[in-house]
Amino acid sequence: MSELVRLAEISEQPLLPEAVELAVGGPAYGAVVVFTGKVRDHDGGQAVSKLEYSAHPQAAKFLRQVCTDVAAERGLPVAAVHRVGALDIGDLAIVVAVASAHRAEAFACCSELVDRIKHEVPIWKRQLFVSGMSEWVNACG
Repeated sequence: MSELVRLAEISEQPLLPEAVELAVGGPAYGAVVVFTGKVRDHDGGQAVSKLEYSAHPQAAKFLRQVCTDVAAERGLPVAAVHRVGALDIGDLAIVVAVASAHRAEAFACCSELVDRIKHEVPIWKRQLFVSGMSEWVNACG
């Protein structure tokens, strides 16, 4: 793992944004952007009661690789933790942090990292609806 990747983990435990932020900080960085993705109570016009995240056995390896690639491309320190298991409304599903000298590059890098994690790391989301129905989201890709 690159020295710019300060943290890249899959966790069954509640996420701590402060720990992810601290992982990337330092005196050279005037900007630290932290993204927290939370479980919301609706999707597609339906009321959501909870989510279940499942991960491929190699998901942590994929997460580290995505973090390594983005950090190398941008030359910035990054950290990311994604939760798996059953999550309630309001629980944190993902926390990503990026540090840079200036805010614009930190925001851009953080956005790219979140998008790439969502599309490249094999973690699947099952939404459970208040109606009793459920659906898998992005389970094919």
